[in-house]
Amino acid sequence: MEAIGVPWFIVVRHLGPPLFLLLAGGALLVWRRPARAWLVWAGLAVNLVAAALPFLWIGVQILTGRGDLTVIGLVMTLLQPATVVLAWSLLLLALVSQPRAGAVSPVASGNEGTHGAERAPQNVG
Repeated sequence: MEAIGVPWFIVVRHLGPPLFLLLAGGALLVWRRPARAWLVWAGLAVNLVAAALPFLWIGVQILTGRGDLTVIGLVMTLLQPATVVLAWSLLLLALVSQPRAGAVSPVASGNEGTHGAERAPQNVG
């Protein structure tokens, strides 16, 4: 990263938390798969891309030599926060979206924690 003028600790500081979120979120997704897992995967990946955008932008500037235009810098300045908003919107949409019509959650069926065992009668009253 020093070749493009960015010290490694800056890259680690910017990419570390989104990368950790992707790894921890991915582990949770494998362990407890939600109804809209693809939305969560997309949100986590877009969040990592959003964190990498400034470094990608520096690379594009070096490769093309077009970094001196103010309008391009303004677009990039607005693109990175918009990408973060998109990532979090995907994660929030995954959180509030309803499961598929055919899917029945264990809580909705009344069998939470029984795993196929007979449920004990409940006192209702």
